Amino acid sequence: MRISLCMIVRQEEKALERCLESIADAVEEIVIVDMGSTDRTKEIARQFTDKIYDFPWVDDFAAARNFAFSKGTGEYLLWM
Repeated sequence: MRISLCMIVRQEEKALERCLESIADAVEEIVIVDMGSTDRTKEIARQFTDKIYDFPWVDDFAAARNFAFSKGTGEYLLWM
């Protein structure tokens, strides 16, 4: 069983490292979709994955989540 963690983030430098550390050993893949961060969010995410994508905010949370899911390759997709 292969699990992909798919997260959408923006300005999460304060919490992202702790969040990813807590789940990294439980998933086989981490996908991060950033919606315009200007802080260190992407830099922190790069410590855990190279699968980092940009997605402009279009006033549709589901669109961002579905874009993140489209990048996951696991049998199961986990959203956090």
